[in-house]
Amino acid sequence: MATISSAKSLPVAVIGGGPVGLAAAAHLIERGLPVRVFEAGGNVGASIAQWAHVRTFSPWSCSVDGAAERILLRHGWTPPIADRIPTGGELLRDYLYPLSMTPELAAVVESGARVTAASRHGIDKVTSKDRDTKPFVLSIIRADGIARRELFRAVIDASGTWTNQNPLGSEGYPADGELQHQDRLAYGMPDVLGRERSAYAGRAIFVVGAGYSAANVLLDLAKLAKAAPATSITWVVRGTNLIRVYGGELADQLPARGELGADVKALVDEGSVKLLTGFRTTAVRSDAAGITLESETADGLRQVGPADRIVVATGQRPDLSLTRELRVELDPWLESAKALGPLIDPNLHSCGSVPPHGHRELAHPEPGFYTIGVKSYGRAPTFLLLTGYEQARSVVAAIAGDFAAADDVRLVLPETGVCSTRSVDFEVASSAGCCGGPAPAKVDACCVADAVAKAEGQQGCGCGIAA
Repeated sequence: MATISSAKSLPVAVIGGGPVGLAAAAHLIERGLPVRVFEAGGNVGASIAQWAHVRTFSPWSCSVDGAAERILLRHGWTPPIADRIPTGGELLRDYLYPLSMTPELAAVVESGARVTAASRHGIDKVTSKDRDTKPFVLSIIRADGIARRELFRAVIDASGTWTNQNPLGSEGYPADGELQHQDRLAYGMPDVLGRERSAYAGRAIFVVGAGYSAANVLLDLAKLAKAAPATSITWVVRGTNLIRVYGGELADQLPARGELGADVKALVDEGSVKLLTGFRTTAVRSDAAGITLESETADGLRQVGPADRIVVATGQRPDLSLTRELRVELDPWLESAKALGPLIDPNLHSCGSVPPHGHRELAHPEPGFYTIGVKSYGRAPTFLLLTGYEQARSVVAAIAGDFAAADDVRLVLPETGVCSTRSVDFEVASSAGCCGGPAPAKVDACCVADAVAKAEGQQGCGCGIAA
């Protein structure tokens, strides 16, 4: 472990070698700050590799960080066509892999290195005296099992949430029997048209979840069913309103996102996909006929089945064990950065964008520690790469002491065409403050509360209107 001299002479640690983590590293390199990137997978973008077959929403023009692009261009990189929409695999092949192989990034990225804990050197979470003068210490385990500890001046957690999938059980814990049936469950977005085709073709498949991951799986299964007509598809949803996944269709400023929702709706309307709503899974059972899901309702036990295989596309959650010895402040139910909670809470609204935010919203009571990327959203959906890139730029500027640049946050995200509040029953016009049109420069919980009040026929506080 490095010796302690001045904490400011130490490098900045970036946890996670995905697009946002590498963007943070690129910005640190541009500012001449030493950096180390730790990626738990065997290569950068390891989580993306698990859904490499899936097309993203964003065109290339919205998928590349500015600092990363400048580094790539110095080494002869040819940018992809700006308006083309890459798959996850193309994002890796044409952007992240070339970036990681530039001399600047290759020297600082370590793959197969899992950060298991972060703390302050020599003190625990309780100690306050001289806390902000102590360097951070990370515990790191390599793929071969060798462990070490290293010191850092600041820590940027961009470790994401993909490897921490939500369970099938509707109460936040695995359903009864879920762990015993792992061999017949798939989490996330399995490649049903490619390497995992044999497990799905000609089978009865349940897809559980009402987000974009579920939508992508349903579309792929529908294609599979055309080639293997015995394939049957049942879509199991906890709620009853599918406006979030159906989306704004033609009104969505990301056409690929709008098309995704429209295409899934068409599958349901034509009967290619059987839709089952209001089903909150409490148990997984099996017999000779296959798997059955159970739900407890006011009218008693409800069952659906049998199926051969279940795709669990119920979202992800952050791994909070990593920072247990740091003083972090999270939204109490989303587990997002606290300041973001009221702006992205799906209980309140389904906006596809979030107002501009940077280092101040992403910081914690632990000075020098920041959460960025999809992990900053906790359990909330609708994160876009553009958000993460601007987060990285602002946070790195703050670490460098350039607070003018850090506070100059400029983020305009493409709208979904739908902005709803309270059980997604109320749609806000496209020109309405927080969610439609340009986002205000500063928005707090009142912005959301204002939209909710108006949805309920009340006057509201007035801050839901863009300044």
